[in-house]
Amino acid sequence: MSIQVQQLSKRFGDYAALDDVTLEFPAGELVALLGPSGCGKTTLLRIVAGLEFADTGRVVFNGEDMASVGTRERQVGFVFQHYALFRHMTVFENVAFGLRVKSRRQRRSDAQIRAKVHELLGLVQLEWLADHYPAELSGGQRQRIALARALAVEPKVLLLDEPFGALDAKVRKALRSELRRLHDELHITTILVTHDQEEALDVADRIVLMHHGKVEQVGAPQDVYDTPRSPFVYEFLGDANRLPGALRTHDFIADVGAGAFRVTVGKDDLPALSQDGRAMAYVRPHDLALLPAHDGGPGIDVAVRRAIPLGGTVRVELAAPGGAVWEAELTRSGWQALGAGQGATLRAVPRQLRVFAEQV
Repeated sequence: MSIQVQQLSKRFGDYAALDDVTLEFPAGELVALLGPSGCGKTTLLRIVAGLEFADTGRVVFNGEDMASVGTRERQVGFVFQHYALFRHMTVFENVAFGLRVKSRRQRRSDAQIRAKVHELLGLVQLEWLADHYPAELSGGQRQRIALARALAVEPKVLLLDEPFGALDAKVRKALRSELRRLHDELHITTILVTHDQEEALDVADRIVLMHHGKVEQVGAPQDVYDTPRSPFVYEFLGDANRLPGALRTHDFIADVGAGAFRVTVGKDDLPALSQDGRAMAYVRPHDLALLPAHDGGPGIDVAVRRAIPLGGTVRVELAAPGGAVWEAELTRSGWQALGAGQGATLRAVPRQLRVFAEQV
């Protein structure tokens, strides 16, 4: 089922949760609504579900305006962050619940319900827990049961509101893979709300990045990461080092205090070519090379504050010009080859940067 939201706006008192949002969710696609708390992503999801109503705008399913269609008739499955399982029911009965409460005309036979529940428990690989109660399950198992229950009613749309937010990192990663596997098998139009950048990049076909009730950028995960259109998008999608300077005829020139660093900025690294003026360059830690201070090439002099081993990589905190603190990410062998200790001066060279003209 395809979904369009057209010019949606929603206010709660003086707070604009959504501000003229227009989006399309193609049939069978998994789209992540990504952004910080309060950006409007959950409000948008609830409006699509029919749990909230917009002040202005339309929600359209397969060309049909949903204004007068209730939540149940929209054929959506909803998975919340905190499971919402019935504690007094077994796993089997939790998954069967949506099938048993259908109208007599729509309800399946008991044999058909049993077969469907066992099929879904097999799909989430938890059939062996059918007779257990939610209190006997781990957090990850409960969330997989919640997903099976949402799928039991054969929804045309699956809506997930921070479904893995209450779980630890290892379980979240496993469940992300599980969600992607299920989506690839079932091809249900799925909208996932998350504030976790890694989660969105990992599972989504497309990312909608939201900020202050508006859409900042839409695109495939790698495209959004590689070509962010604003400083907000760049910094939200990963760690970033800032380097102030100016644009001069498509050259970025770092401020005098940063050392002798000048680079020609290509169109791919400058989202909106504009007149010369103040600018800010952004560099990912893994795009920042560290060289001995006596190297002599162009770069920025930095001092090592500390090095943090992270398995096969090392994150290096650096004191940069102007009191800024930068980070570089190196392989363990690359860091060892530098032989630098705390307080050592190194030369930082951006291998790739993204420049945004400062707004007047």
